[in-house]
Amino acid sequence: MPDRSYAIVERDGLAIHLFVGDADKGAGLHLFTDDIEPLHDELRDRGARIIQAIERKPWGNRDLRIADPAGNELKFTEPLAH
Repeated sequence: MPDRSYAIVERDGLAIHLFVGDADKGAGLHLFTDDIEPLHDELRDRGARIIQAIERKPWGNRDLRIADPAGNELKFTEPLAH
């Protein structure tokens, strides 16, 4: 993005989305999944710190966010089905 707050790195069909979060929270990583419900259940059952439950965004994607023990934010997105 022009303001340098978001970047995408792609190679061989894999994309890593990097975004600027709150400096006190560490890094942010954006990961895509085709099936967010089982991922949510597994993360919850393993004791992950869920900071945003599954939420449908206005553009249609569903997002889930967790924080690791160091405060890094991991955002999982299930893209809008076409």
